[in-house]
Amino acid sequence: MKFDLHVHSSHSRDSNSSHENILEIARKRGLDGFAICDHDTVEGGLACAKKAMDLGLEITVIPGVEVSSSKGHILVLGVTENIEPLLTPEETIRRARKIGGTVIIPHPFKSSSHGIGSFEGLDIDAVEVFNSRCLFNGANRKALIEAKRLGIPGVAGSDSHIPEMVGQAYTEIDASENTVEAVLRAIREGKVVPAGKSTPTPIILEQMSGSVKRKLKRKLLGKS
Repeated sequence: MKFDLHVHSSHSRDSNSSHENILEIARKRGLDGFAICDHDTVEGGLACAKKAMDLGLEITVIPGVEVSSSKGHILVLGVTENIEPLLTPEETIRRARKIGGTVIIPHPFKSSSHGIGSFEGLDIDAVEVFNSRCLFNGANRKALIEAKRLGIPGVAGSDSHIPEMVGQAYTEIDASENTVEAVLRAIREGKVVPAGKSTPTPIILEQMSGSVKRKLKRKLLGKS
């Protein structure tokens, strides 16, 4: 099965992707499912899962969150509660485990996206070894090398912030059935293969420009 394990919706302030558009593109791209991982909130994932159910779609939506730890971002899948941001990675993961989360380190060596850096010694289930929004492939390559060295499963995600890029990268998952529980279990068991291709450079540069503008605006307004 094909799952994009890193999708942002309009519940992330840097994304304009509606749940309807995400679902539409995911179906067109032949995905069996995807994970909504909005910044520091599970609300988008829960709402998108409900939307898919209400529409009777045969596609699995995994509710998740991209938590801002004190050292960088951490994906937690299969949860319905928020995790307080800016905790240490270790404490973030402990809280994720308490609420039944599957833990993935996204873009660890991509500093421009708050990559966590070294993940050695952390209690994690997988590492995102292919993030389609990496402008240069060095960060992905380093993540893959480290994941292999440590014997940690590697996954892929689009990190899409616009609906058109949903499914640009995805993970092939050997799960017993297409349910949230079975897919997450397969990830934890390492039954995964990263796949996909990079986001076109003009789209990455446009989003980087938008990010810089938002940061400057918040700074001028005195917001963090």
